[in-house]
Amino acid sequence: MSERYSRQTLFPPIGKAGQEKIRSKHVLMIGAGALGSGNAELLVRAGVGRLTIVDRDYVEASNLQRQQLYTEEDVAEKLPKAAAAEKRLRAINSDVEISAHIADATPEKLAELVDGVDLIIDATDNFETRMAINDISQKNKIPWIYGACVGSFGMSFSIIPGQTPCLNCLLKTVPLQGMTCDTGGIIGPAVQMVIAHQGAEALKILVEDWEAVRTSFVSFDLWRNQYSSMKMSKAKDPGCLSCGEHPEYPYLDVENMTKTTVLCGRDTVQIRPPKQQQLNLQETAEKMRDLGYQVKGNPYLVSVDMVDNRMVIFQDGRALIHGTKDLAQARSIYQRFFG
Repeated sequence: MSERYSRQTLFPPIGKAGQEKIRSKHVLMIGAGALGSGNAELLVRAGVGRLTIVDRDYVEASNLQRQQLYTEEDVAEKLPKAAAAEKRLRAINSDVEISAHIADATPEKLAELVDGVDLIIDATDNFETRMAINDISQKNKIPWIYGACVGSFGMSFSIIPGQTPCLNCLLKTVPLQGMTCDTGGIIGPAVQMVIAHQGAEALKILVEDWEAVRTSFVSFDLWRNQYSSMKMSKAKDPGCLSCGEHPEYPYLDVENMTKTTVLCGRDTVQIRPPKQQQLNLQETAEKMRDLGYQVKGNPYLVSVDMVDNRMVIFQDGRALIHGTKDLAQARSIYQRFFG
């Protein structure tokens, strides 16, 4: 057993046997922002065997206040969060197998990645993706840990297929939707508290200490000194379309995914292409320069400065239109170049 994990193995609920289990497990992290970067670092330092990270965004200056893996250099280079996280995590623990995907966590993408996964951690910022995570988890019998925070408030819940209510069940009991997108800001301690809850539950699940897994829904407000824990066993719905007796997994229907999305708390719209594609970013950059635009880029994206907007184009054909929340305007800008 490596000396680097000696303090962790001294903890009786983990021990050497638990450490071996952690080393054998594969975790899928959806999102590499505040919750994702913190949870990823925790798991890599704990010695998880394999970590797959999916994130659609790139590092910006406003991220540095709470997203612990990133630096000013990442901002200057406009590095995608998944790529920057992978680089930093490899430097922390070279024994962990890390795979980074610069992509949207659509049902199609999730289906590609869940094979062999032992645990999914929710570190996303939108409800649509969370519902897709919920259904892919139920369909493949993979535990996942919900987490969200805004302002000084946060919440977390561990979802075990076949045992606990799923996120779709909770919608009838707990007001979750307000947590998905807010402009009220966020403080770092709220992020760290959610990471602490998610990280502790992750370790319990990875060492297979199922009796220790928390079955209650936890929420807190650090500024107002409030903390609550609600038992959720009665929330499980036998008729739930995601986890009930006759599941249909409605949120895995690709046709139900919106193609245009206003990103959380930002004057930015994401446009998904109608069909999956792989752009040649060098050719895309040259095309934009030929049209007279100022263009910057790196191996992962192309940034195009316009009069009132900025468009960031990724290899998978997605684009972020900065400077607007108007969906029609964003679609018009995108279609001007990509039809």
